[in-house]
Amino acid sequence: MQQTTNKILVTGGAGYIGSHTVVALVEQGFDVVVLDNFSNSQPESISRIEQITGVKLDVVNADVRDEIALQRVFELHQFDAVIHFAGLKAVGESVDQPLRYYHNNVQGALQLLRVMGDGNCKKIVFSSSATVYGDPSSVPITESFALNATNPYGHSKLMVETLLRDISSSDADWQVSILRYFNPVSAHSSGLIGEDPNGIPNNLMPYISQVAVGRLACLSIYGDDYDTVDGTGVRDYIHVADLASAHIKALQALAPGHGCQAYNIGTGRGYSVLEMVKAFEAASGQTIKYKIAPRRIGDIASCYADTSKSARELGWTAEHDLNGMMQDLWHWQSNNPNGYS
Repeated sequence: MQQTTNKILVTGGAGYIGSHTVVALVEQGFDVVVLDNFSNSQPESISRIEQITGVKLDVVNADVRDEIALQRVFELHQFDAVIHFAGLKAVGESVDQPLRYYHNNVQGALQLLRVMGDGNCKKIVFSSSATVYGDPSSVPITESFALNATNPYGHSKLMVETLLRDISSSDADWQVSILRYFNPVSAHSSGLIGEDPNGIPNNLMPYISQVAVGRLACLSIYGDDYDTVDGTGVRDYIHVADLASAHIKALQALAPGHGCQAYNIGTGRGYSVLEMVKAFEAASGQTIKYKIAPRRIGDIASCYADTSKSARELGWTAEHDLNGMMQDLWHWQSNNPNGYS
């Protein structure tokens, strides 16, 4: 359904998932304001979004922890809702720097929610993660599974989820959609925007694609003795464009009586690391050099979503298949071998 008047604040809107969601919002007729401090994103992504959509964006260079800057933004705009992406997201880094993660992710959310409440803007879609489930007892994972995050990044997401549940319980005007992402991959079909991590990638697919263009020499596969189809870890990989469309559906679901709801956002099936390598090789025509390394502490054998609640309540399901994910990823990386640089 086309939207013409809803004004949305997107925190972290220049980042990987944020940029793709901003494109989807603009194409659906939403009036978007982006707030980003560009600590883990590039201003060039904004130019690329404008190139794709043909719309000049209203961008605020600020941190969500900056109360004065946030208040100024809410004074200038009458927002109908917020999509909150801004935050740090590397699991390993969070183990080394827990205070930084809690300060950024939890304090940032607290500041944002306080200013939203003061501005009488009480609709939010929150970017959470499947890491809140920790090591699940079985798969597929439903939203009713126990929440047992095992690292500071996951704990920070779970703390914000708890905040959101508490404020929606205390005030029925708050309408909240929590999206628990599984493993976002790929890029916009135009090849203009995609994942451009700082430094060495933490995630599998940008690592593979950077090996393909010669930025990295070799992929390390951590463990080949798991109880899976080929011994390598199995995860639920979802095209970032499908993830963006889930935010639109989650936003449209925010209405009186919605309260606080959590949704798994994945494809509902898992692929092993070696299956992902082979699929990328088939789509790109490149050979990916890899080596087997010891398991990493904390890694689990298999993790994939049950997405029936998202299908039932949001009317959302993932549309891109594995080959489509790989083709779009190679289109982005081959056209932008050095990312946005």
